[in-house]
Amino acid sequence: MKRVYVNEQWCLGCHLCEYYCAFAGTNQKDIARALKNIKINPKIKIEQHGDITFAVSCRHCEEPLCVKGCISGALSIKDGIISIDKERCIGCYTCILSCPYGAISQSGDGAIQKCELCTKNGGIPQCVKGCPNGAIVFEER
Repeated sequence: MKRVYVNEQWCLGCHLCEYYCAFAGTNQKDIARALKNIKINPKIKIEQHGDITFAVSCRHCEEPLCVKGCISGALSIKDGIISIDKERCIGCYTCILSCPYGAISQSGDGAIQKCELCTKNGGIPQCVKGCPNGAIVFEER
């Protein structure tokens, strides 16, 4: 199954992946108009440790601790992709505590959010398309 991978040595720390991720959820055509005057809350986050920058997003684990720990059944795995049913999420944040990669975060609506590989947008994840240096790839390994 294809997943998002980050090549840390190529990451510039520009945060464009975060903007493209936030843009993916707007269903608009113009990124500048869609994100103008709003605080973004992307599902991918740039981290920096010393001289190394890298993007953190869901790794869609084969045996995901977040799905096992979800007490409401809001997280499920199908065809290798971990998805959220926001209607079932009760905001207990057990999944946030369970994820060893820190790839799940609070959303603005009380539920959680995480990368779902842009499955609702079809095609290649927007963070991959928007990375100017090719540091984020969508491939099978």
